[in-house]
Amino acid sequence: MEPAGTRTFSSLRPAATIRVDDATQTPHRRSALVAMKSILHRPEFGAFAAFVLTYLFFAVVTTGTGFVSIDGTAGWLNLAAELGIVAIPVGLLMISGEFDLSIGSTVGAASMVVAIATSFYDMPIWPAIALALILGGAIGLANGLVVVKTHLPSFIVTLATNFIVIGATMGFSRLIANVTSSSIVQSESARAVFAARWGQANISILWWVLTALVCGWLLGRTVFGNWIYATGGNLQAARGAGVPVERVKIILFIMTGVAAAFVGVLQGVQWNSGNSTYGMGYVFQAPIVAVIGGVLLGGGYGSVSGIFIGTAIFGVISTGIFYTGWSTDWINLFLGVLLGAAVLANNYVRRLALTAR
Repeated sequence: MEPAGTRTFSSLRPAATIRVDDATQTPHRRSALVAMKSILHRPEFGAFAAFVLTYLFFAVVTTGTGFVSIDGTAGWLNLAAELGIVAIPVGLLMISGEFDLSIGSTVGAASMVVAIATSFYDMPIWPAIALALILGGAIGLANGLVVVKTHLPSFIVTLATNFIVIGATMGFSRLIANVTSSSIVQSESARAVFAARWGQANISILWWVLTALVCGWLLGRTVFGNWIYATGGNLQAARGAGVPVERVKIILFIMTGVAAAFVGVLQGVQWNSGNSTYGMGYVFQAPIVAVIGGVLLGGGYGSVSGIFIGTAIFGVISTGIFYTGWSTDWINLFLGVLLGAAVLANNYVRRLALTAR
């Protein structure tokens, strides 16, 4: 006999088990059909198909301009990487059924903490970086506590936090140093970790891959990952089965805050300056690429590999439009179309997966 809640939790996993009841088919044919349907129902399948089509489109349209060259590839990977480091934890939070829109202001706040600490207080850069990461974790902790204690929608809570943090960053920066951007006193060790380059490729690409590997393992191979799916799939059933849903959400909020602060540090060291407005574009870009990657807005469904591919699509579009010579205004059009298609496709596939169990 299965323990209480086992069926509920396993049903939230993206890898659907599809039953084929047509007894007239050969075992080999039935096995192949089951495998094909299982692949089609994976949350990252639609994102992968969109990536291939998008890349081929820009490869053809930009023929001879260098888009498919090593430098062109490094360009879109660099863009995808910095967004992806934030988007992957945000995607995990969305799978649990919550949002974090404060990531944009956290990026800028972290960069300014490092800049002011090193430039105006003569603090060594590594303690300043630690302080910035602690700030990011504290912002995430505050978001998580408010959401689980008040039961207010995280969309509203974190949107308010986004304005609070950027306002506080600009206000204190003016008060302390009379600036909203400042240079960072560098060190070779910090540049080696956050700003190393190989040709046109930034070290942020390695951090992006590492983030995906760690979060992929966490979501797919640990009990905590099962808790994430359970919390987003059926909150009351998960709570009744003993899943610490409040703790899960708070930990995920802390992860998004630390990831955003990390990107702020990375950008600050790479560009040799802190700026209160760094990262504001990520506020909606991160949830968008997560949805494009197969995460359902209602929670309970998604994968790290899908989010990874979703951020790659963002990089391809942003860089591909640059190589075409078109106005960058078209970027939002492409992202909007992909977002709408992803929402429709994900909901359709999810219904098929549920009815096929």
